[in-house]
Amino acid sequence: MDSDALLLTQALLIFAVFAGIMVLAWAVPVRLWIEAISAGVRVGIGSLIGMRLRKVSPPAVVRPLIAATKAGLDLEINALEAHYLAGGRVDRVVNALISADKANIDLSFNQAAAIDLAGRDVFEAVQVSVNPKVINTPKVAAMAKDGIQLIAVARVTVRANINRLVGGAGEETILARVGEGIVSTIGSSDSHKAVLENPDAISKTVLHKGLDSGTAFEILSIDIADVDVGKNIGAELQTDQAEADKRVAQARAEERRAMAVAKEQEMKARVWEMRAEVVKAEAQVPLAIAEAFRAGNLGVMDYVRYRNVQADTAMRQAIAGPDETAGENGEE
Repeated sequence: MDSDALLLTQALLIFAVFAGIMVLAWAVPVRLWIEAISAGVRVGIGSLIGMRLRKVSPPAVVRPLIAATKAGLDLEINALEAHYLAGGRVDRVVNALISADKANIDLSFNQAAAIDLAGRDVFEAVQVSVNPKVINTPKVAAMAKDGIQLIAVARVTVRANINRLVGGAGEETILARVGEGIVSTIGSSDSHKAVLENPDAISKTVLHKGLDSGTAFEILSIDIADVDVGKNIGAELQTDQAEADKRVAQARAEERRAMAVAKEQEMKARVWEMRAEVVKAEAQVPLAIAEAFRAGNLGVMDYVRYRNVQADTAMRQAIAGPDETAGENGEE
């Protein structure tokens, strides 16, 4: 039992020593410290251990500091560590400072850190400031005064403005302003032929409007890459207007026709009302004759002569032709 307990104790001691060595190797990045010393960067072991305790990755701070020192920049490790704790990208900031220093661009660490924390790629901004960037606009359609549509594509050459990267508008604003300028310039042209003959007039007019105001870029040039002739918008609008006028005229004519038909039906109804009045009046004739017989004002011979006159009238009407009233009733 004593030998087994001794072996167990020795095993635990060896494990504890091994774990301590692992923890020490993790807490004290000796290799990184040697790299910094060999590069001429004075970093203490205590600073590296403190980074571990503050949950800061020592390589993410020390290696960019080594690169900056080799490039001739004087940066403080505390500033780099503070930028790391603020959520910034130390390597991108240091690379941007090195590129700006080589290109003779005035860029301080605080300014680069502010640009990085604002969400912009400060290293890319320095590159764009040194090497201007070309932005292709989408196809912009506009109509000249003669009604012909033109479709233009422009190439905008921009350079990053370091001083306006924080709070300045991005590429989308540049493209929107350039598109608006192209539409305005083409729309103010009297003829599409003038635009096709001098497309550089568009770029000159748009460039002089100061479209880069309030943006993070400086517009160097605006070049019209392509201009295509589109539809004849003016003719299409006139055709649509003529079609609309035709429909309005047809609607009004249909309205007048409907009113005429209604008037015709109304007049027919009035004719039938008048015929009913005539029939009603004719119905009073036999009553009057009967009353004349009773009063002694009409004799038999008088009534015979009245019937003969009616018969002669009917005969003449039959000889003359069919009765219009009977024809309208569908009778012969």
